[in-house]
Amino acid sequence: MTTPHRRRHPVLAHLPFGLVMAVVALGLLRIVLYHWREGTVLMGAALVLAAGLRVLLSDEQAGLIVIRSRGIDVLTYTAFGVCMMAVALTIDN
Repeated sequence: MTTPHRRRHPVLAHLPFGLVMAVVALGLLRIVLYHWREGTVLMGAALVLAAGLRVLLSDEQAGLIVIRSRGIDVLTYTAFGVCMMAVALTIDN
């Protein structure tokens, strides 16, 4: 006897991506309000958040933040996020 395949609610399937995009939207809002450094740091933090979610969640749970293998995703999300934050924090006005 096989167990029926449980499908996740459609909203829950996209929750990790939505959370990352909410942080990106907040960063873009800060940039539009002339706080470019804060906004860029928030966008970098969104990438680091995506890396953290990619580590914690299974491929099925991570949804749209899955691009390649787990290791490559974590490495690239973290590297780009840290680089964005470092550039934003080190540029002189």
